[in-house]
Amino acid sequence: MEPIAQPALDAAIQKLWEKFLPQMEERIATLERADAALAVDALTREQRSAANAAAHKLAGVLGSFGLTRGTILAREAEILYSGEPGTDPAAAAQLRAITAELRLLIAARKAS
Repeated sequence: MEPIAQPALDAAIQKLWEKFLPQMEERIATLERADAALAVDALTREQRSAANAAAHKLAGVLGSFGLTRGTILAREAEILYSGEPGTDPAAAAQLRAITAELRLLIAARKAS
């Protein structure tokens, strides 16, 4: 079996990126909504659960596209959103920073 040529592999990865980009952006939006609710101490269990699931899924997919930093950040968000509601202000600020960096990483990959 012949190895796949790098240009063909790059093209296939790019097609997958484009296919999954809307889902990744929706997961970031889920995190942003949870972050906003947490900032005003209005995060529901459902929002926390959705944010935890979104972070988990992002952690899994971002590394597949070479965004190792994104996987690390998403895992951190997953851990923070796995706790009970009422996260302290420092954790809330950390989650906002993580989500912002995840959005930037995806935007940078999207632009390349």
